[in-house]
Amino acid sequence: MAFLLRVELPDVPGSLGRLASTIGEAGGDIEAIEIVEHRPDGTAVDDVLLEMAPGAMPDSIVSACNSVDGVNVVWISRYAAGGSLVMDLEAVEELTAHPTDALNRLVDLLPATFRADWGARVRRTSEGAVRVHGTPAAPDAVEWHDIDRAKQLPSEDENNLLAAVPLMSDELILIGRRGGPEILESELARLSHLVSLAVSISRS
Repeated sequence: MAFLLRVELPDVPGSLGRLASTIGEAGGDIEAIEIVEHRPDGTAVDDVLLEMAPGAMPDSIVSACNSVDGVNVVWISRYAAGGSLVMDLEAVEELTAHPTDALNRLVDLLPATFRADWGARVRRTSEGAVRVHGTPAAPDAVEWHDIDRAKQLPSEDENNLLAAVPLMSDELILIGRRGGPEILESELARLSHLVSLAVSISRS
């Protein structure tokens, strides 16, 4: 079974190797590693996609990782999307291949690209916000948010993490994660960049 592990670790040579060895010793088989963020304080945030060996428990992976000097497990959960991470470049290639539908294609790619549960394109109308396009798990009822840049959004459910990016003056792109991990500033920057590219591609 696939799991996604988010960890904080020292941003120095050898840290990732020690972490990988520890995960292997605890019964995890690493499929992919993505650097999510480099921080000014000398730490990094990495996402690790791994398969668990038969009989191995997620708690044992967490305990083993936390035992490594400077490592802190932020979050671990089952990863239903499978064993490959869709990278930003692959998303851009997909958008470029379908320019007339680039905005909706971007929405479809958001869950895999950002390991979110859903994505949606929302439009403001005189009667309120309406969902123009969304992935299967996206809620039917959506709210409008007056924002001028990519940002995290408040949610009544603390387990439902939301972020939005302005698409046009009357549209937003939304993503949602249930249960975590927290949507980081670096992810907001990536999301904003991809939205800008999708808008440019759709107008080309």
